[in-house]
Amino acid sequence: MGNVPLDLKYSKEHEWIRLDGNKVYIGITDYAQEALGDIVFVELPEQDSEIEAGEIAGVIESVKAASDMYSPLSGKVIEVNKELEDAPENINEEPYEYWVFGLELADISELDELMDTEGYEKFCAEEV
Repeated sequence: MGNVPLDLKYSKEHEWIRLDGNKVYIGITDYAQEALGDIVFVELPEQDSEIEAGEIAGVIESVKAASDMYSPLSGKVIEVNKELEDAPENINEEPYEYWVFGLELADISELDELMDTEGYEKFCAEEV
C-alpha cells in the first residue's frame, strides 16, 4: 500500500493533512498518486479564498485522468505550492513532501473527523 507516515491525518479522498499550529498543509497520499499515475498538471486553489470541508479545492491531472481534489477541512487558503505549476511530477516522486495548499483552519475540531495512520491503512485495504 505504500508509505503512510505516522504523524499525519488522512481523508477518505486520499489527502494527507499535516498540522502546524492552527494551519494545515494538505497533499495527496502515496496511494492516490500511485492510482493516478504520472501527474502532468495541478490546478491550485485560489490564494486567500475561503473553502469549506468537502468542496473542490483544485484538480490533479495525470496521463490517465483528471481528478478533483477536495478540501478535507474548512478555512482560508493561506498558501499554494507554486512549485507544482512547473513540476507537478514532484507529487509522484515525494507525495508527502509536496503539499498542494495550506489552510488557516476555521474550526480545529474538524480534525477529529479525519483518520489516523492505522485507520487510513485499514480504509485503503478495504478499497482494494
